[in-house]
Amino acid sequence: MKKIGIIGSGTMGSGIAQILALKGYRVIIIDIEEETLKKGMQRIDKQLERSVSKERLTQEEKDRAISLVSGSTALNDLQVADLVIEAAIEDMEIKKEIFNELDAICRPEVILATNTSSLSITELSRATRRPDKVVGMHFFNPVPVMKLVEVVKGEDTSAETVNTVKEIAQNLDKRPIEVKDRPGFVVNRLLIPMINEAAFLYGEKVASPEAIDKGMELGANHPIGPLALADLIGLDVCLAIMKSLHKNLGDDKYRPAPILEEKVGKGELGRKSKQGFYSYS
Repeated sequence: MKKIGIIGSGTMGSGIAQILALKGYRVIIIDIEEETLKKGMQRIDKQLERSVSKERLTQEEKDRAISLVSGSTALNDLQVADLVIEAAIEDMEIKKEIFNELDAICRPEVILATNTSSLSITELSRATRRPDKVVGMHFFNPVPVMKLVEVVKGEDTSAETVNTVKEIAQNLDKRPIEVKDRPGFVVNRLLIPMINEAAFLYGEKVASPEAIDKGMELGANHPIGPLALADLIGLDVCLAIMKSLHKNLGDDKYRPAPILEEKVGKGELGRKSKQGFYSYS
């Protein structure tokens, strides 16, 4: 595979594009908004320039990577792609629409991967005529740093598709784990309920955010506390995953904490809005 399409130029999409380009893949980033696409391209340049300044990359390596990345607002430009990784908004209906269009545009042998953190691969795959070639390829934020990729096998995903995507992840110096298509997969099934329980503790005034986080950092040897991590992920993302777990697993232990819903309702989304469980200048 030489040409890889990325749907979405946000934090995840641009991060995925960056690591692909550094490994010599030609990357086409697609976004519906020209301005958003421009910001995504600038984000890649800024991150690579930072690596050069820290002597993790040479200027030549950065320039080569940048030369391999192009952007477009036309989905039809993915006719040349050998693989497409979708990193759009976490909404099943929007993803189905994208995959239905990709199915008509891309060659029959092309694998369509999604970076979804919690949605059903099986349901998404059935919006296409190639369910055997639809797979989850869940990267973690920040993409250039985090080593894990969850490779999620839907009910119809072929073993060949899974193995191909695992091989690509390894080529990117990531460590893939194969996961069945179940709500939240592995990491978010464990992580987001922990964050939610921390939010319950804060909402019930059991302890301050600082105390809750320090408890997990020092008592469980976590590198970052759950509420600080929630702010990093985005409280809207955490809430969406909790709602998905609650809906799809049908167990009230996955009920979102009221304080989480309240903060998202007020637009307090964490680092990206400068206010979450903590304030950011």
